[in-house]
Amino acid sequence: MNDAEPGNQGSADDSPTTPSRRSVLRTTAGVAGTGLGLGALGGTAAAAGHPASPAPGTAAAAPDSAPRRQGRTMAGVPFDRRGTVRVGIVGLGNRGGSMIDLFLAVPDVRVVAVCDPVRAKAEAASAKVVRAGRPAPAVYTSGEDDYENLCERGDIDFVYVATPWEFHFEMARTAMLNGKHVGVECPVAMRLDELWELVDLSERTRRHCMQLENCCYGRNEMRVLRMAHAGKFGQLLHGAGAYNHDLRGLMFSPTYYEGPWRRLWHTRLRGDLYPNHGFGPVANYMDINRGDRAVSISSFGTPALGLAEYREANMAPGDPSWKETYIESDRTISMVQTARGRVIRLEHDVSTPHPYSRINSLGGTKGVFEDYPERIYIEPDHQDDRWADFSAYAAEFDHWLWKEHANPPGGHGGMDYIMVFRLMQCMRLGLVPDFDVYDAATWTAPVPLSHASIKAKGAPQQIPDFTRGEWRKARSGMDSAKPA
Repeated sequence: MNDAEPGNQGSADDSPTTPSRRSVLRTTAGVAGTGLGLGALGGTAAAAGHPASPAPGTAAAAPDSAPRRQGRTMAGVPFDRRGTVRVGIVGLGNRGGSMIDLFLAVPDVRVVAVCDPVRAKAEAASAKVVRAGRPAPAVYTSGEDDYENLCERGDIDFVYVATPWEFHFEMARTAMLNGKHVGVECPVAMRLDELWELVDLSERTRRHCMQLENCCYGRNEMRVLRMAHAGKFGQLLHGAGAYNHDLRGLMFSPTYYEGPWRRLWHTRLRGDLYPNHGFGPVANYMDINRGDRAVSISSFGTPALGLAEYREANMAPGDPSWKETYIESDRTISMVQTARGRVIRLEHDVSTPHPYSRINSLGGTKGVFEDYPERIYIEPDHQDDRWADFSAYAAEFDHWLWKEHANPPGGHGGMDYIMVFRLMQCMRLGLVPDFDVYDAATWTAPVPLSHASIKAKGAPQQIPDFTRGEWRKARSGMDSAKPA
């Protein structure tokens, strides 16, 4: 299993078609024109006691409507303090196989068990643990459901999930039902009813469910966050985030992913498949779920041409990918409205040539920051209508985590290590996590809702209030104080 970052245009139908595990993981046979329509994305939510997605072409429902809470809120709930955090890792491909190094680099963390149906990957991960001077972890390789046995262990505090997207929901669910906190690579789930179920399970089991690889711990992101909270941008008005990353070569690679699972999602959905990288940081700047909330999303998508053109130019006529019909928009653009009237623009494009960019911008009444490349203009510091040097604000506004870990190891410029370090620190010290299940659900909701909006010609879709009203209360988040 792995979950890594790195046309023939069809039309999605409305049938709740769910891909089988083996068709995604074990074969290279394409699924032509398979659609996960509105019925699958939101239709079962009402049956579970949650508001379903609005019908195509209709306006969003009242923004504060929310179902009855089945448990107590997890907002502000600390971890139980522990001297050592015991971790189980599920999925050891590109992402999980590299993230294990970061867990091993954090003090007082022990990797107790690893799981992947590809035995060689699990054994390689086990060898890393031993080379780091730690006891060999238990290894689970007996098929695609062996993660259930890992989750049943009594000596695991935290389960980390880095598998193909269609596994995320049920693995997070299984971990919580077995009394484990869980962190899941993005997106945390693919359907609206699944997001609600994770929220409900977190509240009932009193276990945190968190969206990892969220890009919130980047040095620039944390500096902008602290500047926003200090009022340097004035009253916040707008922000933007994206995942614009040319993945064509990787998606057609016969070895990079374990099977064609990621490319096959482009035959099923039209909307933003990977909103978390862009949405998470901007949501933090605006205190989404902590004084403001995302209310609605309107999405628009281009034709799906890029993958088919790449296949035409690069794949042999007999390649199984020729059986696939791509419907995922080459670029999606979404506008998110917040309860306080702010606007967030999200973009997704992995099918066309484009230098990597998460956009990462924030604007307010006193000025603006834009990333890729990083630049800033805020009054009264700047008066000449020229972009200024963002590094000039490092000494005053760099987050304490980046001052303490100036050259962190790992990918994404070190933000992955900072994320793992901070999460494990919160667990060891019994602190409230910087982000929670409500953030995971909010940052992931654009996956099904952007698809629904595009099918409805841009009609706004309600983003549920996963906090059930708790968003009105100011509370701590990513802008944390250094523990004593």
